[in-house]
Amino acid sequence: MSALRWGRGAAGLRCALWPAGRPCLLVEEGTLRGICGCRRSSVSPCEQAHRKDWGHAELLEVLEARARQLQADCVLEVTEKWVDMTQVPEAGGCRPPRKAQAGAEATLGLSGRWARKLDKEKRVMQKRKQQLEVKLQQRAEQRARKQQLRVEPRLLSGQLAARLQQWQLHTPGSPWEEQLAWLLQESPRRLHREKQDPVDSMARTRCEGQQQRLLAFLQCCMLVDQLALAHHVLVTQHSRTRQQRGLTLPMYNTVLLGWACKGSFKELVYVFFMLKDAGFTPDLLSYAAVLQCMGRLDQDASTIQRCLKQMAQDGLQPQELFRSLALCKEAQAALLSTVRKAYPTFSLPQPPLPSSQVNNSPLLRDIYDKDCPTSYPRQHLPLKTLKSLFQEQLSMEMATTITVASVEKAPSLTKEVLLARKTLQGLRVQWEVELCRVLQETKASEAHAAREGRPSLFPYLCLLSEGEFAGLLLQTLQALPPQGESLLSLAQQLGLRIFSRHVVQRKLLSDEVRTLEQRYFKYLRLLASDSQVAVSCLPRQHWEALGAPEPPHEQPWPLPVVVQLGKQLAEVLVQTVKMPGHLAERQGSSCKLIPVLYHVYSFRSFRQIGILKPHPAFMQLLATAAERTMTFEAAEVPMLCPPLPWTSPHSGAFLLSPTKLMRSMEGTTQHQRLLEACPPTELHGALDALTQLGNCAWRVNGRVLDLVLKLFTAKGCPRLGVPAPPSEAPRPPQGRLQQGASPEHKAELRREIARCLKVAREMHSLRTDALYRLSLAQHLRHRIFWLPHNMDFRGRTYPCPPHFNHLGSDLARALLEFAQGRPLGPHGLDWLKVHLVNLTGLKKRESLQARLAFADEVMKDILDSADRPLTGGKWWMEADEPWQALACCMEIAQALRARDPAAHISHFPVHQDGSCNGLQHYAALGRDSVGAASVNLVPSDLPQDVYSGVATQEFVWEASHYLVRQVFNSLQEMFSGTRAIQRWLAESARLIARTGSAVEWVTPLGIPVIQPYHQDAKVLINGGIQSLTFSNSGDTSQKPNILKQKNGFPPNFIHSLDSSHMMLTALHCYRKGLTFVSVHDCFWTHAADVPIMNQVCREQFVRLHSQPILHDLSRFLVERFCSGPRSKKARVARLLDMLLSVPKTGAFNLEQVKHSTYFFS
Repeated sequence: MSALRWGRGAAGLRCALWPAGRPCLLVEEGTLRGICGCRRSSVSPCEQAHRKDWGHAELLEVLEARARQLQADCVLEVTEKWVDMTQVPEAGGCRPPRKAQAGAEATLGLSGRWARKLDKEKRVMQKRKQQLEVKLQQRAEQRARKQQLRVEPRLLSGQLAARLQQWQLHTPGSPWEEQLAWLLQESPRRLHREKQDPVDSMARTRCEGQQQRLLAFLQCCMLVDQLALAHHVLVTQHSRTRQQRGLTLPMYNTVLLGWACKGSFKELVYVFFMLKDAGFTPDLLSYAAVLQCMGRLDQDASTIQRCLKQMAQDGLQPQELFRSLALCKEAQAALLSTVRKAYPTFSLPQPPLPSSQVNNSPLLRDIYDKDCPTSYPRQHLPLKTLKSLFQEQLSMEMATTITVASVEKAPSLTKEVLLARKTLQGLRVQWEVELCRVLQETKASEAHAAREGRPSLFPYLCLLSEGEFAGLLLQTLQALPPQGESLLSLAQQLGLRIFSRHVVQRKLLSDEVRTLEQRYFKYLRLLASDSQVAVSCLPRQHWEALGAPEPPHEQPWPLPVVVQLGKQLAEVLVQTVKMPGHLAERQGSSCKLIPVLYHVYSFRSFRQIGILKPHPAFMQLLATAAERTMTFEAAEVPMLCPPLPWTSPHSGAFLLSPTKLMRSMEGTTQHQRLLEACPPTELHGALDALTQLGNCAWRVNGRVLDLVLKLFTAKGCPRLGVPAPPSEAPRPPQGRLQQGASPEHKAELRREIARCLKVAREMHSLRTDALYRLSLAQHLRHRIFWLPHNMDFRGRTYPCPPHFNHLGSDLARALLEFAQGRPLGPHGLDWLKVHLVNLTGLKKRESLQARLAFADEVMKDILDSADRPLTGGKWWMEADEPWQALACCMEIAQALRARDPAAHISHFPVHQDGSCNGLQHYAALGRDSVGAASVNLVPSDLPQDVYSGVATQEFVWEASHYLVRQVFNSLQEMFSGTRAIQRWLAESARLIARTGSAVEWVTPLGIPVIQPYHQDAKVLINGGIQSLTFSNSGDTSQKPNILKQKNGFPPNFIHSLDSSHMMLTALHCYRKGLTFVSVHDCFWTHAADVPIMNQVCREQFVRLHSQPILHDLSRFLVERFCSGPRSKKARVARLLDMLLSVPKTGAFNLEQVKHSTYFFS
């Protein structure tokens, strides 16, 4: 009988084998039942096998005890019978009768058979137990090995593997530098691995995504002091043939630099073995790591010389280590010390002096001409005040967030409100504790995955503390709208915020903040109103002259990493944050916890997307508590001190918060690569223009803000751009649908409900946007602030703070005015009047004199609007731009009532708009006389309106689509030169895209441009509550989108020209001491300075278009796309023919623009 059968039968034989009166052992019975019972279990088959074997071992112990018990009982029973049946011998012997003796022998025989069976079972079970112990020990060792960080690599090259093994076994204690010297001389096993990339575009995209994630993982491990883990993952990936194909030289260099910083030569040599095994040749960074490590270990000069000699044989010079690599100061110092130990006379290559780096563009010659020095304008604040403002801004950015009071009407502090606030506070405390606990568990799980050799999220979760992560998640929860937010969008926002916080923390932990403060205080001497500098120069030039270049910037994480990290944290938030069920019930006291967030699916633009939606009860709790505070990221708020000057593609604007020079879609790196490859001097024009725009100081127009808040806290006024509160949203039909309702009625009801929900969402969005803007305006009401700028890929400029700037609606613009005022002067008041009439839109086709006369005619209405804006005649409300018109009415009223209007200090910005600015550039490019006259490039007594000019040639038809078609046909006839240029640009772009390249060009100011239109690359992030798939049209590994490249090139090229014109105007206005800002083709300055700005604007337009722009473009495109080996292909030949056929130009004289009153007006 097997042990298992015995186990099943033991319970049945219990009565027969157990002695009467002896209680059974409950533990043993329970054990038997637990082993023999048939139960369903959710454990794995492997775990079930383990439990079964251990059950057998326990059964063996039970059987041994039972055998001992049986033997003892049998002996006792035989002894009793034997005593009863025998007689006492006379001789004192104790001899039983034969029959009794036979019975005892039979009983003992039975007992012996049981004993032999039990012995046999015991031996079997002992053998199984031993086998189980061996198996468990092996599995434990295997698991331990998996969790143990690997150091020694497994090499695929037999020669390298044998060399490493032989050296380890037979030459212990041999200096590692000997091994390294041999490795440096060893040729790589495979050359030109970059040519082995997968041909299939999807496979290539997947491979590149994996490479980006692994490299980012390794770099992040360096930041959180997880070098051993990074080495382990690299060794694991290298040991697998398939994964090794995806490894790149930067990955090996990352780990090499990590070991170099620690002075771990042995591990560094291991990485070199892998590097050679993978078929790579060491580059400059590889040698920098080796030399840095040698310096930390104080190697002798001869060893260092051997390394430098091998480096020279590879075509690399020591000077390049300090000229071409972006290393931190400590690494550079260690490297210099090592090189000088080998060559004591070695000197650092001298960087060119900032003053010698001058842009040689003919358009910027006047700006950077040393022979024509000028005195640039300063801020209106003294040095002490600016230093104090710097400290405030620095504190705000160090905190990474700022809390602002909301302008929503505060409720009365009733018992209900106080209770809701207390409930919320208690819940947040619980949530924070629980979030920290779950985050610790998540981090442990990700650490386990990394120890198995997979690049997990573990190092990213180590960048911030659990408390900081929890605070960020609770801040995100607070800001969720009632309709929820897509999981993808939320994940991306979370990932980017973590990256920003990490960058700020890195700067705080280094010496960078102290260095920044010292340098910035010196920089302020150029800007302060009460200080002097030896030489007046541009802010960028002054900043560069104050010290060495900035330390290496933090590389942005790949978009898949950003989304995956944000998704993981969002899922933690969904899993953890719960509230008592009674909060969701009108009556009841349920203590059951319910989720605060729900993951649901919804259709948006015909696509099903996952949404995280807050529970209505939670939103009601927030509404009842009415806490009236808002939290913003530091980079979302205007700066309290002048921004850092832009000096490079990644240095400028905010003090600590990372900011891109060129804004682009997340995950797109092609623009940044172009900027970094561009010679620094080529970007000087754009850098200086952006710095100048950011140096404009602003303040809030408090009179306008008070009026807006009065309407906002009431019921809004949509007609004036003040959104109504959610209570004013249309309500969907109430009640149940009547039984037997017709399908048409049901469909109509569904449409009505959908319409109401859509309107409610739109109203909430508009209300929230206005709430952000007005709350920030109220927060900054009595402050001076600055708006740092950056640009898009075409060179168009934008303020970095998104919620409160001058680029928004009429209401947003009316809230802002210049912090520095200027006297109106003799003509300033007239320009205010003309500007007011322009804002009304009533006299667009009238002359400036007629507009001025009209302003005088309606002066009574202007003054009434200024004095009684909400109770008077409300003339201002009929304007095209009502709030800006009201602000202008108030400024005119103040000027007229001043003792001397010419001496009145005005802070009001006056605008000058281009007339169909895109067509102006087309007409100038083609020297099109007819088109130029239609868009006010030619002097005239009245402004020309191209669209009204076309309309006079056509009958007014009731069919509007026919009219539109006729208008555009007429436009093509009027702008024949324009149409030829458009065709040439579009066809050139189409042919370029067909060759497999995206269209590139360089603006007249030297900004490199590339169109980010490619075939969508699908990125998949599996697991969790939802698998996320998102498209990245900016992925350069994909083929270009031919249609978008073709259609986008003409307008994008023109936008790059209008941005060049604006930047030139900004730089020359700055040189003349003007305050200047712009909204694309709308230029702003003080009323007194409008004539000077108009003159500069026209002069720079003429200078810009006096350059051979189209021929320069043709020459660049030919060199970029039609040269080299591929020039013999048929498609390239057709492209070459097209690029060389530059459209012919007309006879228009550009000098006429200088005298055109209505070119910008």
